[in-house]
Amino acid sequence: MLSTMSLGKYQISRLIVGGNPISGNSHVSRAMDMDMEDYFTCDRIKKTLYRCGECGVNTVLLRGDRHIIRVLREFRAEGGNIQWLGQTTPESISYEGNVKQIAAAGAISMHHHGTVTDDLFKAGKYDELKRRLLEIRKTGLLVGLGTHMPEVLEYAEEHNWDVDYYMACVYNISRIDRVSSAITGKANEEEPFFDEDIPVMYKAIKSVSKPCLAFKILGASRRCQTQETVKECFNEAFRSIKPSDAVVVGVYPKAMDEIAINAEYTRQAIAGVK
Repeated sequence: MLSTMSLGKYQISRLIVGGNPISGNSHVSRAMDMDMEDYFTCDRIKKTLYRCGECGVNTVLLRGDRHIIRVLREFRAEGGNIQWLGQTTPESISYEGNVKQIAAAGAISMHHHGTVTDDLFKAGKYDELKRRLLEIRKTGLLVGLGTHMPEVLEYAEEHNWDVDYYMACVYNISRIDRVSSAITGKANEEEPFFDEDIPVMYKAIKSVSKPCLAFKILGASRRCQTQETVKECFNEAFRSIKPSDAVVVGVYPKAMDEIAINAEYTRQAIAGVK
């Protein structure tokens, strides 16, 4: 088992496997999106979930769409057991319906989709954001706020928004106005992945009292030139976040056992901080 952090009453492994590759969202190109979609059959998704448990990862973060919910149902029916952090889906016609669907499907928490958060925040629609968070709170699940913008964390913390944790992207890809690929049907290409954003978000993560889940620490494959590069990204992340925080890293284990490798890098990085 990996080291854990507390999220409400739950103990969460400080490495969480993220679901973008599983859902065919590479943040690189349509060709890579399609390759991920082809690779991640239902059977391979379930094998990925089992492999998480074998490597000490007890939690995954996955979209709350009908496909993922169906695969999780099959996984549990087979005897599989893993904690699921649910993410709202921007393409859903009814936000409230999607929230209820995720809650009914057995998530232990739910976070508001980061791109939608950022769009509402930039438009000054703070009341709408808080209303959406309240819809999650009504389900009894832990409430998360996803964002790619450090100022969102700072504002929410300063104004004591009713959230239990933050989902914080180390790259501010919301420097530009964006729409989720789940809505457009197009790949998220040419997004602004600027390394100068990384220390800014890590500083924001350190500044807030609530737990943070840092994601895209590998830049959606942009920081994976060598395994030494990957390892240093894990070291950087755990040096830069609080002991009460975790990292979320998507996997695409077509060529290598990324779950086992990332779990080992996590162990080493945490040991190096102590």
